[in-house]
Amino acid sequence: MKKLMLTNQAIAQGAYEAGVKVLSAYPGTPSTEIAENAAKYPELYAEWAPNEKVALEVAFGSCVAGVRSMACMKHVGLNVAADPLFTGAYTGVNAGLVIVVADDPGMHSSQNEQDSRFYARSAHVPMLEPSDSQEAKEFVKLGYELSEKYDTPVLLRTTTRIAHSQSVVSCEDRVELENKAYVKDMRKYAMMPANARPRHVVVENRENALKSDLKTLNGVNKVEILGKELGVVCSGAVYQYVKEVLPNASVFKVGMVYPLDIEAIREFSKNVDELLVVEELEPFFENQLKANGITCHGKDLFSLQGEITAETIKEKLFKTAMPVPASAPVRPPVMCAGCPHRGVFYVLNKLKCIVTGDIGCYTLGASAPLSAVDTVLCMGASIGMAHGFSLANPEYAKKTVAVIGDSTFLHSGITGLINCVYNKDTNTVMILDNSTTGMTGHQEHPATGKTLKGEDTVSVDLVELCKACGVKRVSVVDSYYIGEVERVIKEELNAPEVSVIIARKPCELLKKGAKPVAEIDNCKGCKACMKLGCPALVAGADGKVSIDSTLCVGCMLCAKVCKFNSIKLVK
Repeated sequence: MKKLMLTNQAIAQGAYEAGVKVLSAYPGTPSTEIAENAAKYPELYAEWAPNEKVALEVAFGSCVAGVRSMACMKHVGLNVAADPLFTGAYTGVNAGLVIVVADDPGMHSSQNEQDSRFYARSAHVPMLEPSDSQEAKEFVKLGYELSEKYDTPVLLRTTTRIAHSQSVVSCEDRVELENKAYVKDMRKYAMMPANARPRHVVVENRENALKSDLKTLNGVNKVEILGKELGVVCSGAVYQYVKEVLPNASVFKVGMVYPLDIEAIREFSKNVDELLVVEELEPFFENQLKANGITCHGKDLFSLQGEITAETIKEKLFKTAMPVPASAPVRPPVMCAGCPHRGVFYVLNKLKCIVTGDIGCYTLGASAPLSAVDTVLCMGASIGMAHGFSLANPEYAKKTVAVIGDSTFLHSGITGLINCVYNKDTNTVMILDNSTTGMTGHQEHPATGKTLKGEDTVSVDLVELCKACGVKRVSVVDSYYIGEVERVIKEELNAPEVSVIIARKPCELLKKGAKPVAEIDNCKGCKACMKLGCPALVAGADGKVSIDSTLCVGCMLCAKVCKFNSIKLVK
């Protein structure tokens, strides 16, 4: 049976067909839909883990115990999971383990655009990269074969364009596999120095064996000999663009990203006059080819930054100017109408606080007109950075607020809070609890009371958790009541110890059904409400503000800042 599938859906289908029994992930664009689709198969247990490190540890545990397992994450999530990845490369596996990592060239939804291919090389684990949905499904299944044959975890790399593209996939039946017996073997699985040293030798031997066997992996790397004038080495989404722009060029499509089949590419290069490497981000292929004496070029034409598209290939190779797109209204990212975070940032900006931010919807608190967030580094960094501010200058503790979401706090904020308490700081931490993982599309987390499969479970009590971390001052406020929010922030900034403010209000998009709206009667044109940055508020040419009823959700934050009581709620 054939279906049109998103590549992320096809990866889940591949896991299902391969007999995978355990999948653990943390949501992160562009990888989120893999776990969401995997959860639809009753034969496959799928869960949201608190973070990517835990997800990979769960998957490692399951594969060592004897069942095929998968862990999924975006590229920055692999940073979090790097600890188990590198040591898991030493231990190897029992049943197969595939780790899916989704890179984000162009930073469509990320704080950096790192190249995860270097993780494969550094950890000495094989990496596959598909160029469409069908290939993604097949590479998942191949990944499990390689994992079990060579006793190694296998990385499967996608990028945003591949993860979120669709193509036809041939669906097959699931292969039900018997669980492999777990045999106690401390020298293999207990990584202490005496055991790890000989396992490093195993890793090198395994990699050498795989390199010598690359020529037997039919269909992974594809060679298309067409014209002699130009040969192109490429992979993933770039392959599709190369085929579109250069239909007569010979192509070496890399499916096995690491280890790279150097000798096969050397033979390919003998058939062409010029060898061009087209790859996104770093010269990962190009540098290896040059180091092995193969004449080629690529980064002399293509940037180290951003995505490569068909248009950029045309521009660089044919000196054709890229068409100037028709001008369109600028639509900067903005928090949704009724977002519970808006009032918090309005107050923080009003109080001129230093705000160390974090990763989530609330990162948009840095955007004008709220302009409240000073720093954004990585998941969970807000609390540690606030501690660093107060260490640099104790006076900063009286005006610095660390802002973090409920899901991000559970991901990697807890240890930062413990550090502040343990080291006797006086920081103020705000947990913006909107009852979901909002940025990636409303996924459950340990404080929502639901699992990935929608089952009821224990809900982490954030108040009690903070108290268990040693915080004595924990306040809960309604994000919509900005007067109370302001009062509590002022009070806690002057507290002589670490304090936590939980600003609690469910994400407005979780609500179903008709919603009330507000309207403005006799606007005075002061534009105080426009400082909220709500997309439902529209300033007219006459200087008066109106409310777009198609966007308004009746949160009435605008009414709370209007000094003339001109804003009323209507049904």
